[in-house]
Amino acid sequence: MINEKLQRLGVFHKSGDDYQAAKGVIFGMPMDFTTSFRPGTRFGPARIREASYGLEEYSFKLHKALSDKTYFDAGDVFCPFGNVDQSLANIEEVADQVVRDGKTPLALGGEHLCTLPVLRAVHRRYPNLAVVHLDAHADTADTLFGERFSHGTFLRRAAEEFLGARNLYQFGIRSGTEDEWVFGREYAHLYDHEIFPHLPKVLEQLKGRPIYVTLDIDVCDPAVAPGTGTPEPGGATAKEILEAVWSLEGSNVVAFDLVEVLPALDESDRTSVLAAKLMREAILTIL
Repeated sequence: MINEKLQRLGVFHKSGDDYQAAKGVIFGMPMDFTTSFRPGTRFGPARIREASYGLEEYSFKLHKALSDKTYFDAGDVFCPFGNVDQSLANIEEVADQVVRDGKTPLALGGEHLCTLPVLRAVHRRYPNLAVVHLDAHADTADTLFGERFSHGTFLRRAAEEFLGARNLYQFGIRSGTEDEWVFGREYAHLYDHEIFPHLPKVLEQLKGRPIYVTLDIDVCDPAVAPGTGTPEPGGATAKEILEAVWSLEGSNVVAFDLVEVLPALDESDRTSVLAAKLMREAILTIL
């Protein structure tokens, strides 16, 4: 255990036992307190870990195996139920320690607001940070149901507080308010509906820059990933989102998170299995 605010209840497939030797650190963020439609994503990290054991450790695409990589699953950040502020503070403290130790954060949500404290910690180390955002929703509303800190507002807060909107690159977005569309088009880099061919071109432009990748599973079509709180038709196929992760190879990805998996609405576990495979491919691509 690296921090008293972590509870190491289960680990991702082939996770090592040596934190000091690990290049990447997985940690769960089991919080869904600002969810605007269907709750339950706080159970996502545990189910993704469980699903990871159904996967082979070897990737036919990348010709690499999990046993070739050094990563440590630190467990879940303690998120006291209903306490948004303390939960976010705990996540930021854990992420900050991981970053200060020179390791790559690999975070599992939880709702998308959980990304904000990780982003803060990573940005402190990498002031020139760019964010690649794969999602169905823009998440740049100023408020959602009157709340400034929500899973639908976190990127507006990040842009205002420290990131700057021009360092935000959004792909697959197909839902939001008119204000969010204008914000994305005028101030950020919004590539609505599609991931390809835009993502590889942007990654080439960002060559060498530190990149934070945040992947909301609802970027996928609900037919592919029904187990999520705010499904939005018209999204990516499983193959397309895997190709998005594979396209990160060669980029300077310094942090990665995957959020918004909702196991209770995923009877077949296909969302959790897809998420586990995406995390596997991310580990093999980034580390």
